[in-house]
Amino acid sequence: MTNLKKWLGGSLLACALFTQPVLADTPATPVHFGDITWESGSLITEVLRLITEKGYGVATDTLPGSTVSLETALSKNDIQVIGEEWAGRSPVWIKAEAEGKVFGLGDIVKNASEGWWVPEYVIKGDAAKGIEPLAPDLKTVDDLKRYKDVFRDQEDPTRGRFLNSPTGWTSEIVNSQKLKAYGLDKDFVNFRTGSGAALDAEVSSSIRRAKPVLFYYWSPTPLIGRYKLIKLEEPAFDAEAWKTLADVNNPNPKGTRSLPAKLAIGVSAPFKAQYPQLVEFYEKVDFPIDLLNTTLAQMSEKRTEPRKAAEAFLRDQPQIWQAWVTHDAAQKVDAALKSN
Repeated sequence: MTNLKKWLGGSLLACALFTQPVLADTPATPVHFGDITWESGSLITEVLRLITEKGYGVATDTLPGSTVSLETALSKNDIQVIGEEWAGRSPVWIKAEAEGKVFGLGDIVKNASEGWWVPEYVIKGDAAKGIEPLAPDLKTVDDLKRYKDVFRDQEDPTRGRFLNSPTGWTSEIVNSQKLKAYGLDKDFVNFRTGSGAALDAEVSSSIRRAKPVLFYYWSPTPLIGRYKLIKLEEPAFDAEAWKTLADVNNPNPKGTRSLPAKLAIGVSAPFKAQYPQLVEFYEKVDFPIDLLNTTLAQMSEKRTEPRKAAEAFLRDQPQIWQAWVTHDAAQKVDAALKSN
């Protein structure tokens, strides 16, 4: 308890030195952000937290959880902000949004995407590295039925391996349903890694060794910009089919490419009502995807902590983030960064 008091005291003193609050009646209780574990979510969360703290004088912290549990917590106002919300994906979000309990603010990363990927050399080979094409006619997810041996699972050699999202992610449910919808669940092991970092490591290790690997992934991420990859084609998006994929209990899922991505900042209804200036800021957030991918790649290669990477982003890219905030808030963030 003594250490906690010291920490709280130090945090409040630092806050006082950096800025004076511009929001009236700011409560002592901090705004709780979801502690997102994937790289883009972690970086975006820390950028938002820094501007919220230094520019608007509102204390923040983070609370851990899976995607679904964080969305549930947001609907109950147990947390107030999810920095990167793939809005409209999960039944939890859809229900809470329809009930007016959560809101998706802004369109924070345009041209984001997700799907099933393979390294380019699996299809085209790589003459410079002496790699022959292993699946030259692989174009669509349906073609995978002919290539399970190419992606052979080490623990079950009679089947291929598909690297899914970690359990607890909305995309894990969708991908599991897609395997059934495409008739691949008998021929491919539905392998879940323990975390986003573990999925990244598994894919990167396979590519460094020039091994075939079939995996789910998304952009913005450092991995998509780092390697030559090919996304497999899926049927055109169908809203009714998508509902069957998002429902883990649907026994007859139908195949479709994923819902077009809209990345937003998820906020609770009480937060939206209490912090209009922050809502105005969050609605303007816009990370250019190429710049974001580059920043994420540097963060990954240098093993920079998200908080430090966010500080570097704010120092290096004022022309981006200053367009989101008031002049007063921008000056306070600049002053805080210069004092560090």
